[in-house]
Amino acid sequence: MNVLILGSGGREHAIAWKLNQSNLLNKLFIAPGNAGTAEVGRNLNIQPTDFNEVKQAVISNNISLVIVGPEDPLVLGIHDYFLADEMLKDVMVIGPQKKAAQLEGSKEFAKKFMIKHQIPTAKYKSFTADSLAEGYTFLESLNAPYVLKADGLAAGKGVLILKILQEAKNELKEMLSNQKFGKASAKVVIEEFLDGIELSCFVLTDGINYVNLPNAKDYKRIGEGDTGLNTGGMGAISPVPFASKEFLEKVEKQVIIPTIEGLKKDEIPYQGFIFFGLIMVNNEPKVIEYNCRMGDPETEVVIPRIKSDLLELFIATGEHKLNTKKIEFYKESAATVMLVSGGYPEAYEKGKIIKGIDAIENSIVFQAGTANKNDKIITNGGRVLAVTSYGENFKDALKKSYQNVEKISFEKMNFRKDIGFDL
Repeated sequence: MNVLILGSGGREHAIAWKLNQSNLLNKLFIAPGNAGTAEVGRNLNIQPTDFNEVKQAVISNNISLVIVGPEDPLVLGIHDYFLADEMLKDVMVIGPQKKAAQLEGSKEFAKKFMIKHQIPTAKYKSFTADSLAEGYTFLESLNAPYVLKADGLAAGKGVLILKILQEAKNELKEMLSNQKFGKASAKVVIEEFLDGIELSCFVLTDGINYVNLPNAKDYKRIGEGDTGLNTGGMGAISPVPFASKEFLEKVEKQVIIPTIEGLKKDEIPYQGFIFFGLIMVNNEPKVIEYNCRMGDPETEVVIPRIKSDLLELFIATGEHKLNTKKIEFYKESAATVMLVSGGYPEAYEKGKIIKGIDAIENSIVFQAGTANKNDKIITNGGRVLAVTSYGENFKDALKKSYQNVEKISFEKMNFRKDIGFDL
């Protein structure tokens, strides 16, 4: 079978790395990919949101299965595009249709869905520029800190948590009236703050059946001790040590099953990954957000822990036969440390030569913002590399990753030295 992965990050490299191990795979293509994916498949210079280009690539390379890595093409309706096209309708797509992708594409849609299906989440209200004054009043009714979320996609940066009421009001105005996050903040969801510890759970579903994937915890802030600006993620560990069997059973009963059943009741077909961004409050799970694809860098610890043939699972998803498959995991923990460009998540430079990847032992390097230039691997994004290791526990795995991080260098390289500090 010929397979196409859409995307260019560490998530896509991790999926490509795993699919490359399957006996069911014939040829693997990644669009646009990066320097790492070029080592396990063939990169195609196509943007995932250019559906016509994707169509031509699928036809000319005889692709039978497409895995959509990032959220943008899903929210824009790539799956619907395939279903509506006579030449593409039989190609399996891993990733939900446009309506279902609103679980990530619209915070308000997600909150309404959770309330309707009694899925535990924070209290909230939505506001636009026309209801700014009501937004101020709602903020006054809450206790600090204040949570403001851009309704639309803002590349993981559209959530603000503020401790001072006046600051929250100022930011609400910036988001609604001055379009701080562009169209994404034309509507803003204000939520009550939940005090607890966060983790992520993932399922792969064919719309009727699902399999649980390994859980993970990622670290979003740029600075040690979870300080500074939000990023796309600075590191992750799997499994989450504080997620007991009892707690995960609650997640299944109170969150996962009602979500799958809710999608069925609302007649929203769903084929692909569901990411549950959770917070544990007094040993009870509450949903912070849904994503309609795998997280990054969580994928770089979740995928390496899957023992089963991932391509086999994807085919079963496309054929709505996921109930015939069992998923096996490796017992070891996995941990990843993200190496980022100096200045990220704000302005940063690209084109820095990366040294030391070939010196790595007992770790896997998943490439994210990289490119090939004159036979050298160079930086090509904010988050550049994820160094993933296995270990008996997350501390052991992190120790190996940090030992290998020392062997890698590029100008102004930055990383967090405290992944797992709160565990």
